[in-house]
Amino acid sequence: MEQVRIDKWLWAARFYKTRSLAAKAVGGGHVAVNGSRVKPARTVRPGDMVHIRQGPFAWEIQVLAVSEQRGPATAARMLYEETEASQVRRELARAERKVLQLHIQAPERKPDKHERRKIRQFLKKE
Repeated sequence: MEQVRIDKWLWAARFYKTRSLAAKAVGGGHVAVNGSRVKPARTVRPGDMVHIRQGPFAWEIQVLAVSEQRGPATAARMLYEETEASQVRRELARAERKVLQLHIQAPERKPDKHERRKIRQFLKKE
């Protein structure tokens, strides 16, 4: 087995929890192989460069091996190697998000029934 579908590979490498989520991400343009957007049926081979965006984070990885079966996380980690630049960017994004979270205060309690009605009325006006 020298090649496998990109959606199966992303699922087996544990980037997505289910294969259907991986297929949606690929179809939505969040995954690129060798610099170009692809469809879920596109095959990947060892040596391909894959760029994955998940929310604020982005991975640039090189495919080292292919697998159609999802295994333990340690085995999944052996399927790819992340570039140094990608690791640095993700760490910076993580630190940035952490700093932003410090300024957000959680509410003391949930809104009660009366407050929820007011919120719904306010949102309907817009």
